[in-house]
Amino acid sequence: MNYATHYDVGDRKRDGGINEDSVAVSVFEQGHREGFLGYERDRASADDRDEGDESGDATDRTATVDDAVNRGTAVFALADGAGGHDAGDAASYIATTAVCEHLASTAVSAARSDPGGFGVAVEESVPTTPRAADLESAVAEAIVAAHREVLEYAAESGQQAHATVVAGVIVGGSLHYGWVGDSRAYLVNAARDEILPLTTDHAVVQRLRDAGQIDDVEALVHPRGNEITRAVGGSGREDPETATVNVETSTVPLYREDVVLVTSDGLVDAQTEAAKLYEWYVEAGRDEEMAAVVRDRAVTDEEIRDAVLSASSLEAAATGLVDLANDRGGKDNLSTVLLRDGTLPATPDDPPPRAAGAEPALEDRETVLGESD
Repeated sequence: MNYATHYDVGDRKRDGGINEDSVAVSVFEQGHREGFLGYERDRASADDRDEGDESGDATDRTATVDDAVNRGTAVFALADGAGGHDAGDAASYIATTAVCEHLASTAVSAARSDPGGFGVAVEESVPTTPRAADLESAVAEAIVAAHREVLEYAAESGQQAHATVVAGVIVGGSLHYGWVGDSRAYLVNAARDEILPLTTDHAVVQRLRDAGQIDDVEALVHPRGNEITRAVGGSGREDPETATVNVETSTVPLYREDVVLVTSDGLVDAQTEAAKLYEWYVEAGRDEEMAAVVRDRAVTDEEIRDAVLSASSLEAAATGLVDLANDRGGKDNLSTVLLRDGTLPATPDDPPPRAAGAEPALEDRETVLGESD
């Protein structure tokens, strides 16, 4: 499992501003025997693997330490403190650290539940493999726990503390994730040269877009682009013991050519002249010529895709995305987390739908109780 992070206060806030973004990543690496057998392995039993030849000698394992591949499991969280309130930086710090603390044992337990990945037959002695729904619930519970910790801080400090959060667990070849607010997660896939949004913003602009009141170009530079409709934390008036927040969750399969990208809204909301561009676009009758001007000055998903795919490494991609946002104005704090797992299967010719809002493939649907006849 490889990962990189980068975060920056943003050019506009560099003199006197503070960075209210926070990131946290925890990676659990496993190595055993001759290394991880891969997610496409032939799941032969450990007894078959250790039978040896007719002379009774154990099967010769020629793999060296240099050949061995570890299996990686990751927990990540990114939070963007709401700058319009007193303690956004405290809220984001509490949120990312609390989420990762709550999810770390879940991730390790899920990884332990598959000893067959190393050809070990101890299934009866390790935890039961969790379902995708179980891991999504764990992510949601971790974010709610963080919400309560931020509320407790707000009550004790007498300050308002809000933050957006995107968090997830990468284990067993899948990403299980959840979010609150307008920080985003994407998949960038090199085999298909595509970028897929995994989240939809909990924000005013997203509501206007969903209602058909604005188009995609207006959404890039809308004057209300800084207004979110959901966040962790608050004023502290809620009871930290029982308070909750609505966490949206999902699960997607991952492939070798995927990069998981998580970012605060400072990447896509970088343009300092957004209000002016919005006004020009509307006054021009939303024509295509002015739309091209807006796209050229804003940061689009296609540019994000190209920046990730053209980078020489995850570290270079993380730095390049921050540079891109600053080149377009650097209006706000911005942070990125990028993760990639080279042990995954290759991208199939016809992968299942993975973008936010896509219907799951028929074979991946779980049985649910419907209305009785």
